[in-house]
Amino acid sequence: MPSNNIISGLDIGSTAIRIAVAQISSSEQVQIIGLAEVPAEGISKGVVVSIEDAVTAISTCLEKVERMIGAPVEHAWVSINGSHIVSQSSRGVIAVAKPNGEIGEDDVTRVVEAAQAVATPPNYEILHVLPRTFSVDSQSSIKDPVGMTGVRLEVEAQIIQGQSVQIKNLTKCVYRTGVDIDDLVLGILANAEAVASKRQKELGVAIVNLGGSTTSLLVCEDGDALQVAVLPVGSGHITNDLAICLRTSIDVAERLKVDYGQAVPEEVGKREEINLNEFSSEEEVVSRRQVAEIIEARLEEIFDLVDKELSKIDRSGKLPAGVILTGGGAKLPGIIDLAKRKFRLPATLGYPLDLVSPLDRINDLGFSTVLGLVKWGAAQQAATSKGSHWRLPGVAQVSTRLKKFFQALIP
Repeated sequence: MPSNNIISGLDIGSTAIRIAVAQISSSEQVQIIGLAEVPAEGISKGVVVSIEDAVTAISTCLEKVERMIGAPVEHAWVSINGSHIVSQSSRGVIAVAKPNGEIGEDDVTRVVEAAQAVATPPNYEILHVLPRTFSVDSQSSIKDPVGMTGVRLEVEAQIIQGQSVQIKNLTKCVYRTGVDIDDLVLGILANAEAVASKRQKELGVAIVNLGGSTTSLLVCEDGDALQVAVLPVGSGHITNDLAICLRTSIDVAERLKVDYGQAVPEEVGKREEINLNEFSSEEEVVSRRQVAEIIEARLEEIFDLVDKELSKIDRSGKLPAGVILTGGGAKLPGIIDLAKRKFRLPATLGYPLDLVSPLDRINDLGFSTVLGLVKWGAAQQAATSKGSHWRLPGVAQVSTRLKKFFQALIP
């Protein structure tokens, strides 16, 4: 397999580490040839808490996928998550360079760089600069200003930043496994690449990724990112609630959630019962309706937090393409009905689009982020080969200095 036709994605989550390997055909079709998953170690709420444990878990996952594809994974697009991620809007303004006033790609590059000159919080680095709209003199809402004529060029952009220490710890873990990082990509942006169509992004859509310890939100409208947020609550909190309310172990609570979980209590019979002896030595019977009520209460809280983020940008109940739920926490039966009721919007599950694979797990909601990383990498590779560097879905920037520093540590 030619190495330039192979793209890998590495999703380092709080509950699981996942890898996807894809082959790009001559017709630029993305075919998934390898998928692997292992329980996460050394990761909590999206950030590294033990480098040694995280390196071991990533290495184990790499070994599984390498056995599957019969070749080593040498580089990967890596997701970054965590509640340390912050997002803010910014504007950049420049004067057009050419005397005849024609705007070139170098002007667009300069104005996007000007938008990056924002007041970055201490110890934070810019991860993504997402251009939304451009203005040429008095004409606004321009998507692509290249070739137009004007004197003054402006851009409205979304700046996504992450804590420097978290970025360095994450990159150190990956480099210590011997894998080079193509770039860091915010997990929810990768999700959007996998599960949202171009038309949905144009109309207005919210992608919600229910992870183990965090819930990520991306709102797209007119094809651009309007709002990005990472909330410090996820499906793992549902498991904790079940363990506390039912006075059982965390392992039993997880099995209850996975095997008998339901987001809408009305769908469960009042007399349905679950014997905990099925999962452990506990001789206790619990009501399945009670389990559903506990799950519903926590999901309602998560959805309320997401709706508050939508209210900040005046999009609560106002997105024509509705809400797309994805991530491992979205597997709960009845969650779509609950989402429709809470958001007052259409709601669907986010399965990957435009990917082919002989592997059944491609439709596992938990793999949406890592599949999105592969699609992101394919899009960046195609854009670079065509010579267009500025109008990418978002440019992740692991600083060259940081890369050289960690690569120098590798023997």
